Amino acid sequence: MSPTRAGNPDPTHPHGVDHVVSGAGLGLRRSLLHDLQDLTTADIDFMEVAPENWIGVGGRLAGQLRDYTERFPFVCHGLSLSIGSPSPLDYDLVKSIKAFIKQHGVRLYTEHLSYCSDQGHLYDLMPIPFTEEAVHYVAGRIREVQDILEQRIAMENVSYYCAPHQEMREIEFINAVIAEADCDLLLDVNNIYVNSINHRYDPLEFLQQLPGERAVYVHVAGHYDEAEDLRVDTHGAPVIASVWNLLDAAYARFGVLPTLLERDFNIPATPELLAEVDQIKAIQARYATAAVAADTGALVRG
Repeated sequence: MSPTRAGNPDPTHPHGVDHVVSGAGLGLRRSLLHDLQDLTTADIDFMEVAPENWIGVGGRLAGQLRDYTERFPFVCHGLSLSIGSPSPLDYDLVKSIKAFIKQHGVRLYTEHLSYCSDQGHLYDLMPIPFTEEAVHYVAGRIREVQDILEQRIAMENVSYYCAPHQEMREIEFINAVIAEADCDLLLDVNNIYVNSINHRYDPLEFLQQLPGERAVYVHVAGHYDEAEDLRVDTHGAPVIASVWNLLDAAYARFGVLPTLLERDFNIPATPELLAEVDQIKAIQARYATAAVAADTGALVRG
């Protein structure tokens, strides 16, 4: 039997996906622990951390994290599972993540559809070859992780800058892995935009082909313009209009999904950061208002 995801199905979602978080979230970095300490779920609906940055941490920092996880719903976005690596899975890491999830009541665990190790850490997210062999290999490793964690995980569509040994399109590879692994999707709209520039494809067409019924939440972030035809996924700048538009299109296609702002460096003052979280809320609210109006119209016609 496939692992289950904690939580209850969301009857308002067009595909019945069980979203265990909702609204607009923010990635919690250590540099933000002090600045965000007075906020509540009225400001930020949920938060995300990388478990590798916190596993084994004690003392004051551990206490600060605990204060946040007791006040906000949390999800985890891993950094070093290295699901596509030729090296064996790090079982000790997976077991530590399982304990961290239980300790802090974390509602979801997600990772990157990439790899970052091969007889040592590579310190970057490397592209998995888009091949049928890689589909079977990666899907098997995802199933193994889900079995150990005893829950479903979600894999993120990643940014990449080369496609070695490519035998299929990126969208075909992503869809094949998710289907064979029977896992979920972490939908990153900034990565779609970045890849669409770097690899010259239509981001809306790509978005339309993703399995939105498996999307547990969305990442939105900023990037760096290296050149006219090269974007670098940095999470170090404000979200641009084209990425906000892609998020809007995702809601139009799949329904309103929980959405989290990633900002890893060049972090602005809290009001500016919260303004971007509020932008997520504003887009979500438009769809909620439209849904209420449609329901009211249906009642009147009925």
